[in-house]
Amino acid sequence: MLEPHSSKKIVILGTGGTIAGLSALRNDNIAYQAAQLGVAALTAQIPDLAAHVAGFELVCEQVAQVDSKDMDTQVWLALAQRTLQALAQPDVQSVVITHGTDTIEETAFFLQSVLPAGKPVVLTCAMRPASALSPDGPANLRDALSVAMDVHAVGVLVVCAGVVHAAEHVQKVHPYRLDAFSSGEAGPLGWVEEARVRWVGLPLRRVLPAWDGKSLPASGPWPQVEIVMNHAGATGAVVQALVQAGVKGLVAAGTGNGSLSAPLAQALLQAKAAGVSVVRSTRCPLGQLIAGAESAIPLASVAGPVKARVALQLALMGLAPA
Repeated sequence: MLEPHSSKKIVILGTGGTIAGLSALRNDNIAYQAAQLGVAALTAQIPDLAAHVAGFELVCEQVAQVDSKDMDTQVWLALAQRTLQALAQPDVQSVVITHGTDTIEETAFFLQSVLPAGKPVVLTCAMRPASALSPDGPANLRDALSVAMDVHAVGVLVVCAGVVHAAEHVQKVHPYRLDAFSSGEAGPLGWVEEARVRWVGLPLRRVLPAWDGKSLPASGPWPQVEIVMNHAGATGAVVQALVQAGVKGLVAAGTGNGSLSAPLAQALLQAKAAGVSVVRSTRCPLGQLIAGAESAIPLASVAGPVKARVALQLALMGLAPA
C-alpha cells in the first residue's frame, strides 16, 4: 500500500479555456469568450473550498490565458517548465492545470511524455463557460483537487464530469455534452464520487528518463509536424504542398488499419525520400494499428493521430520515440 504524501501544497496552474470563459447571456453556452477569468477566480467559485482541501495550501498561478484551440508550443514549454519546478519542491504534493477541452488530450500527452514519473499532474476543464446558468467548471475543478489529494494518484491525468482518464488514452469524443471525453477501449481509471476517488485501474508508474526542462527549445519554432488524412478520393496534393512549405514530419491518419490510397501513399514515400519523417496512424477512434506486412511507412508509437503528431514532434527533438 502506498504511503500518504507528506507534502501540503497543491499548485494550480491556469491556461484559460472554456472553464475560464464568459458569455453576455447566462443561458448561452456557445457564443462565449474563452479564457477571461484568472485561475484564482475559478477556485473562488468552488463552494466550501477550504473544507474540501483541509490540510492543504492552494497556490494559484496563471501560466497562460488562451482558448485551447489556439494552444501552441510556447505555452507548452512554459507550462512544462513551471510544472517541473513545482513538482521539484518537496512541499508540493501535486499540480492541477485548468485547460480548454479542445486540445487537453494533446497537452496531457505532451506532459506525460516529458515530465518524470511521480507526483500527480491533474488537468481539468469545462464544457460550459463560468457564466453559464449551471457551469460545470467548479465541480470539475473540485473533482480534480480530490484526485490531486489522493495518495494513489500518479502521472498525468485528466478529470472531467467525474471521470478520471489516463493521459495516453483520453480523447474528446463529443462537441457539446458535459461528459465529452472517453478513454476508448482502455476505459477510465476511476470516478470521483462525493469527493472520493473510486479507482478501477491505477495509473501506471512509468519509468521515464528524468527531464531537466532544458531539452526543449526555449525559443524558435519546434519542428513542424502535420497530419494528413486518407479518405475516398485522397490525393497527394496536400503532402506535396506541405513538403514544399518545409514540413519536418507527417502523420498519416489512414483508413482502417492504417490503409492509404495509392496517390497518398506515393506522395508520402516521396516525402520520406526527401527527408521528411513519416508515420502511419488511423482515423478510427478506437483500437490501435496492428502490424502486418513490412511497410515503408512505419506505424506510430502511440494510438491516434493527434498524439502521434506530438510523439513525432518530440522524436524529432530527440525526446521520445516516434
